[in-house]
Amino acid sequence: MPVATAKRGFTLIELLIVVVIIGIIAAIAVPKFQNTKGKANAAALRADLRNLASAQEAYFYEHARYTTDTSDLKYRGSKGVYLTIIAANTGGWSAKATHPQSYPLTCAIFWGQVSAPTPGDPEGVVVCR
Repeated sequence: MPVATAKRGFTLIELLIVVVIIGIIAAIAVPKFQNTKGKANAAALRADLRNLASAQEAYFYEHARYTTDTSDLKYRGSKGVYLTIIAANTGGWSAKATHPQSYPLTCAIFWGQVSAPTPGDPEGVVVCR
């Protein structure tokens, strides 16, 4: 007489439980990943403004004034960061930076005899709000 062999494998219920568990893990991981991207964008804003400060000082050393044109500074910002030099003259400069994925976060810096942009205070320090 032939012996019946049992087929081994996963049942539909077992597979559904595994899919639900993977879904729960993904639901926990995705918001954490997006939070990390937001922190990276905020760090890029701060870094770009610090790099702009160095570029402005180098330009001032050669021309005895600051500039509002980033092409004069040979400055390249991070991808996606919108940098605006608000004011620049012989006495100082001010700038703001934002990133679409970090909105409403805005960072600002100023140096010298110009009015401080919101949220820029104190002088020479990158402030973000």
